[in-house]
Amino acid sequence: MKYYSLNHKAPNASFKDAVIKGLAPDKGLYFPESITPLDPEVFNNIDNLSYTEIAFEAIKQFITPEIPEVVLKEIINETLSFDFPVVELNKSISTLELFHGPTMAFKDVGARFMARCLGYFNQDNDKEVTVLVATSGDTGGAVANGFLGVKGVNVVILYPSGKVSDIQEKQLTTLGQNITALEVNGTFDDCQAMVKTAFLDTNLTSNMQLTSANSINVARWLPQLFYFIFAYKQLHNKYNDIVFSVPSGNFGNICAGIMAQQLGLPVKHFIASNNQNDVVTEYLKSQLYNPKPSVQTISNAMDVGDPSNFIRIQEIYNNDFETLKDNVSSFSFSDEATKEALLEIYDTYNYVADPHGAVGYLGCKAYLKENPNAHCVFLETAHPTKFLDVVEDVIKEKQPLPEQIEAVMDKEKKSVVISTYNDLKGYLLK
Repeated sequence: MKYYSLNHKAPNASFKDAVIKGLAPDKGLYFPESITPLDPEVFNNIDNLSYTEIAFEAIKQFITPEIPEVVLKEIINETLSFDFPVVELNKSISTLELFHGPTMAFKDVGARFMARCLGYFNQDNDKEVTVLVATSGDTGGAVANGFLGVKGVNVVILYPSGKVSDIQEKQLTTLGQNITALEVNGTFDDCQAMVKTAFLDTNLTSNMQLTSANSINVARWLPQLFYFIFAYKQLHNKYNDIVFSVPSGNFGNICAGIMAQQLGLPVKHFIASNNQNDVVTEYLKSQLYNPKPSVQTISNAMDVGDPSNFIRIQEIYNNDFETLKDNVSSFSFSDEATKEALLEIYDTYNYVADPHGAVGYLGCKAYLKENPNAHCVFLETAHPTKFLDVVEDVIKEKQPLPEQIEAVMDKEKKSVVISTYNDLKGYLLK
């Protein structure tokens, strides 16, 4: 499989080169040259397939033969070492829990998969690779955990100071070894802009091999399609019209779901559920894409003012606005509405959601008003205890800490404070 740049001004790349480069030389995101739908028997026979078998069938066309099938199966097996349960709240709404991994966030899947791919490519290479990543919350911890101790890989994580939860910050600043956290005086958009600038800085790239572990990287982005198929496996015998509501920030997760649809997953529609960072919600109303500075909210992992992966969604739908709008809806919700949803979910269903999941739940409710026969699945993208201050304040109930969270709470935070791109460049060159 070859990958092309969505800016169409760079040579096509192999999977290996796309993973190692992260971003194409013309600043474009990489996209697979072709998408071949799976044999319909994969979905007809899905009840008899394991998660590992499903994932292998879904992703092999994008990765083999550069990673041999036997190695790819091992990578998938190690990546999927935890469960992905669907919890039904009522006959119209379920939630897909994606927080059962080591850092209790959906990004564990992509981070673990990418780390193992990069480890395979780097096994006979003496040259170190520096993974440079910006995080608005959960990416940093997942990447740090996924890459911890991987041979020949150094990880540098940029995060906005004061704009991630205490637990998220602990998860990315306490591991040490080959992981460094840079605390940026600014927003996530500032962090992301610094990372993108670094990839295009020849003073840096001529001195070191940089790659990204954000969802712009194909190895981080693509494996997220797995759990949409896993949810379908759990629900298809009960419901016909399954729709996914995805809390959306950088739009990598919903884009992966749409890729699963392109592979033949029998899902009719996707909902991009936004907080007050509503660039895509507004685009689907006006057809005008107008990036703007991100707004800080209680669902901080979605505080993105210029979502990188939306261009991939446009590419999937051949840049046809009407086709995109037929397949994707988008709604935006305030912090106040999010808190009300958290309380409603708890009081009505005795279920504790996190703020991102609550936004997804609101997306379900908005969609179901016009489509009452659908069964809507919202993604619960992080464990609620990662946002203890918000959740406990809303539901007025103390929450026990899972062992994954307790393990980092007493560790010492270590970060390097930076303010400008030159600070970042100076750190990397040093």
